[in-house]
Amino acid sequence: MSVLRILAFLVAISALCGTTALAQTQSPASKGAKDSGKAAPAPAPAPAAKNPAPAAAAGAEPTLIGQYGTWGAYTATPNGKKVCFALAKPSSSKTNPPNRPRDPAYAFVSTRPAEKVFNEVSIMIGYALKPGSESSLEVGGASYAMYTQGDGLWIKNAAEEEQMVNAMRKSAEVVVKGVSAKGTETTDVFSLKGLSQALDRLAQDCKR
Repeated sequence: MSVLRILAFLVAISALCGTTALAQTQSPASKGAKDSGKAAPAPAPAPAAKNPAPAAAAGAEPTLIGQYGTWGAYTATPNGKKVCFALAKPSSSKTNPPNRPRDPAYAFVSTRPAEKVFNEVSIMIGYALKPGSESSLEVGGASYAMYTQGDGLWIKNAAEEEQMVNAMRKSAEVVVKGVSAKGTETTDVFSLKGLSQALDRLAQDCKR
């Protein structure tokens, strides 16, 4: 795991997700993003978080508090604000055209008590997404539209997030589909083994 990338993403989430018009926001940086065809560094999804890692500073490094199946339960304190999250890598990944290089992908379910955010699903997909494109997350027989920004995905309709998390707790896997800035299609499959236990553990550490 790249701690620097994880911290950058966590701080970017905190900077971005405080807005009420989150799903409609597009940053200037993401509009001009280009996919070089090589593994791209993780761009910050919001202008306010262009260089978040230094701001994350000492004491913010994620701490593993439990491993449950494929999901790790972590806590961190970027910018002095506690964040709890479950994290997993894909069990399988493929690109179309095949074998396009990319950075590692991660799925998060995060809780930020100071912002009254609980069990928010996000995907760090490992490349610059096509600006303005929509991706999808498929779980439990349902498909949820995900909006894209930088190299991150979030659910488009926040009202469906609790339903999606409940489906993730009960299902064996989740499938995430996206399109890079250069048009490469990706499909990532995440095993959900242990997610429910990881979320239960985080609920104890990040009480409302």
